[in-house]
Amino acid sequence: MGLTLALEKKLTTPEAAVSSIRPGARVYVGTACATPRVLTRALEDSPNPPADVQFLHFLTNGLIPDRGEGPTTAFQHRCFFVGTDMQELVKQGKAQYVPISIAQVLWLIDNGRISVDAALIQVSAPDEHGYVSLGVSVDITHSMLRKARTIIAEVNPNMPFTLGDTFIHLDEIDSCVLVNTPVIEFVHEPADEVARQIARYVARIIDDGATLQIGLGRIPNEMLRYLTGRRDLGIHSDVITDGVVDLIEAGVVTGKKKGIHRGQVVTSYCMGTRRLYDYIDRNPLFSFQPISYVCNPAVIAAHDRFVSVTQAFAVDLTGQVCSDQVQREFYGGVSTQPDFLRAAAASPGGKPIICLPSTRADGKTSRIRPLLLEGEGATISRSDVHYVVTEYGTAYLFGKSIQERALTLIEIAHPSFRPGLLEEAKRLGYVRHDQVVRTKRAYPVEEEREALLKDGRIVSIRPSRASDVRALQDLFYTMSREDVYTRFFQRLEALAVSEAEHLCNVDYENEMAFLAVIGERENEKVVGSSCYFLNPSTNLAEVAYMIRSDWQGTGLGTALQQRMAEYAKVKGLRGFTAEILMTNDKMLRLAKSISDKVTMTGSDGVYEVTMLF
Repeated sequence: MGLTLALEKKLTTPEAAVSSIRPGARVYVGTACATPRVLTRALEDSPNPPADVQFLHFLTNGLIPDRGEGPTTAFQHRCFFVGTDMQELVKQGKAQYVPISIAQVLWLIDNGRISVDAALIQVSAPDEHGYVSLGVSVDITHSMLRKARTIIAEVNPNMPFTLGDTFIHLDEIDSCVLVNTPVIEFVHEPADEVARQIARYVARIIDDGATLQIGLGRIPNEMLRYLTGRRDLGIHSDVITDGVVDLIEAGVVTGKKKGIHRGQVVTSYCMGTRRLYDYIDRNPLFSFQPISYVCNPAVIAAHDRFVSVTQAFAVDLTGQVCSDQVQREFYGGVSTQPDFLRAAAASPGGKPIICLPSTRADGKTSRIRPLLLEGEGATISRSDVHYVVTEYGTAYLFGKSIQERALTLIEIAHPSFRPGLLEEAKRLGYVRHDQVVRTKRAYPVEEEREALLKDGRIVSIRPSRASDVRALQDLFYTMSREDVYTRFFQRLEALAVSEAEHLCNVDYENEMAFLAVIGERENEKVVGSSCYFLNPSTNLAEVAYMIRSDWQGTGLGTALQQRMAEYAKVKGLRGFTAEILMTNDKMLRLAKSISDKVTMTGSDGVYEVTMLF
């Protein structure tokens, strides 16, 4: 009874609650699915709205009334994220966008750059001790409440009572309004095939035991669907959605490998359906924390294999990323992107991943650009970018030169735009003037395999890329002079760029090349290569191999040959041809191992070998 009385003493009408807000006040408004719509509508509908009031907020939902003539507001807005609520107001000049990492807002509050006269929030019903929970949105609200002179709360019995650093006592709240409305629900639009393909590519590079941060974009959340084969994933993310529940129930997310908050899902806010809200209600599996804690570098650094997956709008050929402007208009925001990308890069085995479709929805504009357009700010600097993923493959940029970056990004652009991007890259001096890109399709990630060698070592065998030129040259310089002669029939002292490019810059159709690599994707070493080039008149392909000297005799040549033959058979080739020195017993045995239909004709110390499938 005492608790009911304590709440009743705080209860008032929405109009009376907001009447305490004076002209010139700075008013913080709660976030996302906890947007206090009843209180903000009461202010908007005031007969005499207080003058010069400024709303301050992150992401909101339904904050701005639409009375049939588009969004209108009686107040100024200062926002850290331009969602659908704010996009039109920003264009009208009634809202100011502040491009800042949300994690840094606490610094602005502490040093007095942000003052808060009143805070409008939505909370859960109180527990038996008089504490309410911030529910689905702790984010920056926790920090704002520490500075707010007046706190006005919508108390909603439908708001889940989340655990973590999310409690406020009724004594700290100046007035309450009882609302009994469903908590705002959020569902991503269904993913199209482009988004699904990008999601599949991203999922492939996430390892067992990784801890994930998943941005709010549609593609990062679609990626969760493709992680059902992983084990012991953890979640430490600014935001979570329904997809996390699916992975928990499937036994994929256990948090057993997390370095801190082991076994728990740590987040700052959530956006989803009632299913998610019921799941997090009083559930100790979830720890809701202020965004400043979730993004704390020391906290994130406590996790090995930390993976950040976020979405962007555009990237230029040097690696600069724009994630808060579309066609010169502000949309989205910096949010927590820089913090998580840098933290993932610093985590042992971590992976910072940025994903985006290769074109805009109409297919007429490439999102991979020679330069960011006028009006597209670089929200992520080129030095902080590691993985970029489109539906045409994955580019790894960190530690790469401008030439290497441009080439690998062109390879994952839409094929229709690759020639134009290549010409612009030449004009800008990013690549050689004789550079070519032969492939007109997506990088065939589905053709990647692992091979177990005779000595027990495992190598990855993957299709080559145009950007593998230097790796092929490095392989060449590990080979003995004798191996070089038996491979090239010449006493070569160097492998020219043009020759190396010939061995790896293929079209995946009439030409194919595979590399045998060891090590992590970010720092792999090439220990062998194979390639073939089709003669259309015979439907036979000429093959060639290079194997590092200290990897010969391990069965690597056989593994590469078998992989090439497997690929060639699917493409309908009749077989392979090769020129082999009569003294090269290793290659002769390799040729005979592929088929029982091998013919050899020789002259001048060289066999012309035909291997039919």
